[in-house]
Amino acid sequence: QVQLVESGGGSVQAGGSLRLSCAASGRTFSGYVMAWFRQAPGKGREYVASVNWSGGSTSYADSVKGRFTISRDIAKNTVYLQMNSLKPEDTSVYYCATRAGDWMQVSSASSYLYWGQGTQVTVSA
Repeated sequence: QVQLVESGGGSVQAGGSLRLSCAASGRTFSGYVMAWFRQAPGKGREYVASVNWSGGSTSYADSVKGRFTISRDIAKNTVYLQMNSLKPEDTSVYYCATRAGDWMQVSSASSYLYWGQGTQVTVSA
């Protein structure tokens, strides 16, 4: 059974930084895509970034490009999201997600099978 557990959320002022972690367990993730999504109150789930577990290729939403960095530590089975230059509009619950398959439609939430419980990020002006 695949399990994803996020941590690292919190409250920061605009311009600050946070690093989110997603500890993955339950199988080996070779060939999997790992991703971060976020959801603000009253809004749909928004794609943030993804990484290919095996090859390390990455992809980002335009809204976070240049500010956020996704990475993975294969030895620790953990995916990270380093968030710099945070803005109030980054306030959301952040979710880790994963699925098997190729590097297609990585920004589509419906293509992901496994999800974590989410971690709250609040950025004040």
